[in-house]
Amino acid sequence: MTSRSYRYYDFIVALFVAVLLISNIASSAKIIDWGVSILGLPLAFDAGTLLFPISYIFGDILTEVYGYKKSRRVIWAGFFSAGLMSLTFWIIGLLPGDTTWEGYAGQAAYEAILGGVATGGIIIASLAAYFAGEFSNSYVLAKMKVATEGRWLWTRTIGSTLVGEGVDTVLFVVIATALGVFPWAIALTLIVANYIFKVAVEVVLTPVTYRAVNFLKQTEQEDYYDRETNFNPFTLAS
Repeated sequence: MTSRSYRYYDFIVALFVAVLLISNIASSAKIIDWGVSILGLPLAFDAGTLLFPISYIFGDILTEVYGYKKSRRVIWAGFFSAGLMSLTFWIIGLLPGDTTWEGYAGQAAYEAILGGVATGGIIIASLAAYFAGEFSNSYVLAKMKVATEGRWLWTRTIGSTLVGEGVDTVLFVVIATALGVFPWAIALTLIVANYIFKVAVEVVLTPVTYRAVNFLKQTEQEDYYDRETNFNPFTLAS
């Protein structure tokens, strides 16, 4: 059986992977604090949170239009890309620096900003959280689509995000904190702030998701239902 060709699938894959890699670098670079708190709990979060929720919107669109199997391949593409990025930054960190560069930046600055992307807690936490969160999101959305017979798109985009982002956020912060990336004193703050912000982005951008999904379904002539899908995340069969 010949695989179907789509006009926009590859473009969405590229954007998805770009969002993932950029947000991973940003997470290691800075903690943002807007001075807002809820019940005395400061809503500070890592900078990658500004962009990372977009990856879940792409995940929703991929699963809703093309199905879980196509989405699974994209999730693995992102996983391997993040691993390659990490390996590259690690090798760069091992190589000797130019004398001029050492004068205005230096190895210490590199390790402080990009070292976390290359080794240790950030990459382990981000890969584990990404894997579990994205597959949870895609699985829940695919199951809800079949259960609702394709109605009420907003219930499954937001519902799957509540599950996926919850799994992702808790795993990322707990693993990263346990490995020394963040102090335990701000772990709860990071979990709450990250989760609220990520879910809020999904809710606010729901009209955009609707437009993208409707456009792709019409243009690609595809509206996949995962009625007989093998949901094993460890296979790349399409």
